Amino acid sequence: MPGPTAADAGTHRALPTRGRDHLRSRTFGGVTDPASTAPAPPAPDAPAPTTLGELRASGAAFRPVKAEIRANLLARLAAGEPSLPGIVGFEDTVVPEVERALIAGHDLVLLGERGQGKTRLIRTLVGLLDEWTPVLAGSELNEHPLHPISVWAHRQIAEHGDATPVTWLHRSERFGEKLATPDTSVGDLIGDVDPIKVAEGRTLGDPETVHYGLVPRTNRGIFSVNELPDLAERIQVALLNVLEERDIQIRGYRVRLPLDLLLVASANPEDYTNRGRIITPLKDRFGTEVRTHYPIELADEIRLLHQEAHTSGLGAPDDQPSLDNPVVPEHLVEIIARFTRLVRESGSVDQRSGVSARFAIAALETLAGSAVRRAAVAGETRPVARVVDLPAVVPASRGKVEFADAGSDPDDDRELEVLEHLLRQATAQTFRARCAGLDLTGLQEHFTGGETVESGELVPAAALLGQLGTIPKLAELLGRLGVPEGEQSAEQAAAAVEFALEGLYLTRRLAKDTDGARTVYGA
Repeated sequence: MPGPTAADAGTHRALPTRGRDHLRSRTFGGVTDPASTAPAPPAPDAPAPTTLGELRASGAAFRPVKAEIRANLLARLAAGEPSLPGIVGFEDTVVPEVERALIAGHDLVLLGERGQGKTRLIRTLVGLLDEWTPVLAGSELNEHPLHPISVWAHRQIAEHGDATPVTWLHRSERFGEKLATPDTSVGDLIGDVDPIKVAEGRTLGDPETVHYGLVPRTNRGIFSVNELPDLAERIQVALLNVLEERDIQIRGYRVRLPLDLLLVASANPEDYTNRGRIITPLKDRFGTEVRTHYPIELADEIRLLHQEAHTSGLGAPDDQPSLDNPVVPEHLVEIIARFTRLVRESGSVDQRSGVSARFAIAALETLAGSAVRRAAVAGETRPVARVVDLPAVVPASRGKVEFADAGSDPDDDRELEVLEHLLRQATAQTFRARCAGLDLTGLQEHFTGGETVESGELVPAAALLGQLGTIPKLAELLGRLGVPEGEQSAEQAAAAVEFALEGLYLTRRLAKDTDGARTVYGA
């Protein structure tokens, strides 16, 4: 799931679907979302007790949220299970730091540039909560029947005793999230006086006239504040008591609610350290600060693309070919991964802004979309991405990159040239890595007599291969590019051959002439 957008401002994004432990967020370092490609399995039935008396008789006991998370985390670690399943590239860096913080019972702040998976990691923590927890039926604060904290809850128990109704809350409903925006108010986060309740006859001194905000309504759960520095400083002050004293203050009321929650915030390090938008007392009250990062290894970048990109048949042949199920060969996935890493490292790109993982994900999806369009135009029934589809990635990705020299009048042509150069460089690197030691002389010798091979959007796979005739050692080339023997098709063979032709061109062993949608390779 993409991260929060402007449309989320002022809303409480709970996890609505029971039985779904994670909410999809398409960012790096995120949790695998099995529900992204298939319906979520139904949640098991809630436990049996439906009254306070039955709950007591069952031997249930109150356990704070942080103790609950700690116990479940330690159980996973002892069993050798991943604590945050599906996290990509953080296993040896970020995850151990988060584990230590949770075991210590700390609130967290995650620092990292855009698209590093901060929001996704936070949502993954929901999986460490107990699957079901009892709450007083009708409680606005998710109060545990054995640990009431509000005037309303105490009155309910006094009136009904052991017959006080109890309901059960699934862990997917124990997560609250707020995208911090400058217009966020204390009432949004903490609460305010409800004029309707006052109009109904309650006095202003009655604590039940309070309308609780997002934080207290996530009591006994996990609450996330995304982009914390964007909160006005006077609003940040309202979180001081939540982090330290674990209670809230609302206007002039003496409301003391011992909240039970884990508070996790995310921030960009530029905001956090240089602009000083997080007030010092608030920074001091977070128990642990964790620094996130982009994928360190190329393999992690590729794993991320396989996990996050919406392309059916990604990297795998399809038993039922369809325009709705394009195949992206593994060497093209690697090109996109290398391209992303080169853009991040480029001196032409603003390093403070970073290059989000969404850049790579969108590029791979654009590549698959280009393959489907080309197959539809060329009359093919099995769309397989080829090198000819790569140029479509550049204009589609330009808006996701902040260039270092971009002023009031950015040079669009220069930006496109930079991206095109880096894409060619990524293609050449992938060719050297995947085809090193491969004998391509037979393919190269086809051009010694002045022959040419035309490719492009209007050239289907069969036509491309027909220009070459019998290709020496084609099976070896396909095997090197990860196409299993017996699962080879004309479209996959054409994708491999075109990649080899492009690699020979980029290593200056062939010439290439490109004119719009037409590409001609020659000696």
